[in-house]
Amino acid sequence: MTEIIALGLDLAKNVFQVHGADRTGRAVLRKKLQRAQVLEFFSQLPSCIVAMEACGGAHFWGREIGKLGHDVRLIPPAYVKPFVKRQKNDAADAEAICEAAMRPTMRFVPVKSEEVQGAAMLFRVRELLIRQRTQAINASRGHLTEFGQIVPQGAANAARLIALVENPETDLPTDAVPTLKALITALAHLEAETA
Repeated sequence: MTEIIALGLDLAKNVFQVHGADRTGRAVLRKKLQRAQVLEFFSQLPSCIVAMEACGGAHFWGREIGKLGHDVRLIPPAYVKPFVKRQKNDAADAEAICEAAMRPTMRFVPVKSEEVQGAAMLFRVRELLIRQRTQAINASRGHLTEFGQIVPQGAANAARLIALVENPETDLPTDAVPTLKALITALAHLEAETA
C-alpha cells in the first residue's frame, strides 16, 4: 500500500468519512467509519497528518487521535470550502480537508485541551444566562407596564421588579400575579446562576 501522508477526516454524528493521500496528493484511501471504529482505525495506521474541520467535537477527536501518535491539524471551515471540487457531501468534504491540510501556507487551529474548552464554556454559558436574565427582566417590565407599574431598564433594577410582584399588598390583577411570579422566580434563578 502506498504511504499515506495526510488524511482528511469529515466528522459527523455517526458515520465519518476518511480520505487519504500520498506524497503527491493522489488519493490512496477512501473509507467510511462508524463512530466506534474511528480510534481503532487510526491506531492501526502509521503516523501521518490527520486533518479535520475545526467544528463541534473536533477538539475531542484531535486529542484522542493525537494520543495515537498522529499529527492532528484543525482547519477553519472557511479555509476548507474553496477545496470542495464537486457537490457537498461527506466524501467530498474529507477530500477537501485532506487537500487543504497539505497546502504549505494553510493556517491551522491548535487542538484545545479539556481545561481550555471548559474555561471557554464557562464564558459562553454565562453569556447565555445573562441574555436569558435580560429577557426575563424585559418581559417582567413589559407586563408590569401594562398595569401602570413603570420600572427603569437594566439589571440594576431587577430587585424593584421582584419587590413589585412579591408585595402582598399589590394592586396587580389576581390572574397576573402567578404568571409574573413565574418570571420573577426564573429571574432570581438566573441571577444566582450568573453570579
